[in-house]
Amino acid sequence: MAAQDAGRVTIADIAREAGVSLPTVSRVLNGRADVSPSTRRRVEELLARHGYRRRAAQTAGRAELIDLVFNDLDSPWAVEILRGVEDVAHASGLGTVVSAVHHRSTSARQWLVNLRARASDGVILVTSELAPELHAELRRLGVPTVIVDPAGVPTYGIPTIGAMNWAGGRSAVEHLLGLGHRRIGVITGPPTLLCSRARLDGYRAALESAGVRIDDRLVRQGDFSHEAGFASGSELIGLADPPTAIFASSDQMALGVYEAARQRGLRIPDDLSVVGFDDLPQVQWSPPPLTTVRQPLDEMGQVAARTLLRLIQGETLESPHLELATQLVVRSSTGPAPR
Repeated sequence: MAAQDAGRVTIADIAREAGVSLPTVSRVLNGRADVSPSTRRRVEELLARHGYRRRAAQTAGRAELIDLVFNDLDSPWAVEILRGVEDVAHASGLGTVVSAVHHRSTSARQWLVNLRARASDGVILVTSELAPELHAELRRLGVPTVIVDPAGVPTYGIPTIGAMNWAGGRSAVEHLLGLGHRRIGVITGPPTLLCSRARLDGYRAALESAGVRIDDRLVRQGDFSHEAGFASGSELIGLADPPTAIFASSDQMALGVYEAARQRGLRIPDDLSVVGFDDLPQVQWSPPPLTTVRQPLDEMGQVAARTLLRLIQGETLESPHLELATQLVVRSSTGPAPR
């Protein structure tokens, strides 16, 4: 390690020089017993050599807990994010408290009361727009915070972890265009969410690049649920000039389109091609397996947890806003446009 000022050295630098993981250094700093004596000596020697000092806030009593807060927990993608957060938290010796605030201010206030009582070390908020009063209280409590899949444009300088939603939406529609489809419907998520707007913009960008006129009659708004996919899919299929393909901006809505097509006697992909977004584990087993845009939900949870650990340790982030790559996964729900 190059010579550094004591105030600039991070536990990541110590871990790199010691040849151990960041959680191992964290365990040494917290006086945990689950570190081998030789590893502990090596880490402690490096900490002393580089004059590493933890901030006063960090040396105070630690709860060894992080809060993971969702608006709702009834979506399968929430489980994937939780899995990623739990993997990193468990490896670091931290417990995870999971809450759902259900978009209600009373729930948010009660969660804050519980957070103060727990004295959690940090917070991960999922698909949230940080209200000014909530942000002010978290700052007052000195609780490091990370947002996964922010609802709106990132504000307040709080780190965010998201996915390349625009690119994902564009790749989904470009795939359908490449199969000869020109009447392509889209079912969006809630317009208040940044990811919904980005996926819709990707849809429009793909059509415009291909010289295909955007028909607003083929655009429906959903809420990422199976029910919304069924309702909007039924409307699109029932048009006098229906689409030959539908891009549903969540896998759950795509499976709702499946049911709408089945009830109309349509075959997928012979009569209607369908693309989803998320790549939830179950969609590879749906009849037929769903073509979808893979959103790295598990990895987003892992990156959010690692980012939060760095904040808890007082480290400076190289970039406060990260977007992880999406990837089109082609399966059997898409085929050539019907003649």
